[in-house]
Amino acid sequence: MDLTDIDRHGAARLPALLSPEQCADIIALWDDSAAFRKEVVMARHGYGSGRYRYFAYPLPEPVAALRKALWPALAAHANRRAAMLGTGEIYPARHADFLNRCALGGQDKATLLLLRYEAGDWNALHQDVYGPHIFPLQAAVLLSQPERDFTGGAFVLTEQRPRMQSRPEVVPLALGDAVVFPVRDRPVMGARGVHRVQMRHGVSRLLSGVRYTLGIIFHDAA
Repeated sequence: MDLTDIDRHGAARLPALLSPEQCADIIALWDDSAAFRKEVVMARHGYGSGRYRYFAYPLPEPVAALRKALWPALAAHANRRAAMLGTGEIYPARHADFLNRCALGGQDKATLLLLRYEAGDWNALHQDVYGPHIFPLQAAVLLSQPERDFTGGAFVLTEQRPRMQSRPEVVPLALGDAVVFPVRDRPVMGARGVHRVQMRHGVSRLLSGVRYTLGIIFHDAA
């Protein structure tokens, strides 16, 4: 798994992480109310427009398996990042051990989510922080095919640079592609050494159709 573009550009694309059949199976979960603990209508909270649903524990098998499969490479990258920043943070080899750490801090609710956008919907630039225990990377998997199922709806990142204007980054995704990106910030080497730059992500306005995305966050919520 090549994550070097996170250091270069703030995000890494993982092409064809899921097959079209796997994407369709996850989209089908939208109609299974037992799979979710909560629905958020984004316009009610000023988050944009659209809906998303948080999965409940125990997670559906395809979702749980994907999070477990992504963890080792992302944890290794997060440990390298922590060493750069000198935080002393160490992320364990097993994701279950990190979730135990979250639970001890009162964070025990699943944060993986299924998002649905229709024409005119969009997602405001934001950070997915749910408590003091934060895993610094997350992933989003596009479950719909651009130009067939929807148009518009690009995945967008912004990087807030010190004493400079923010830098935008658009990550083009196809059906089954994933993007891995920072939850809150990332380390950057500057003239005076390593410093943090703040990151936010969102989705531009959907022009037509329906767009589904699986959001994979590795820390739980309080």
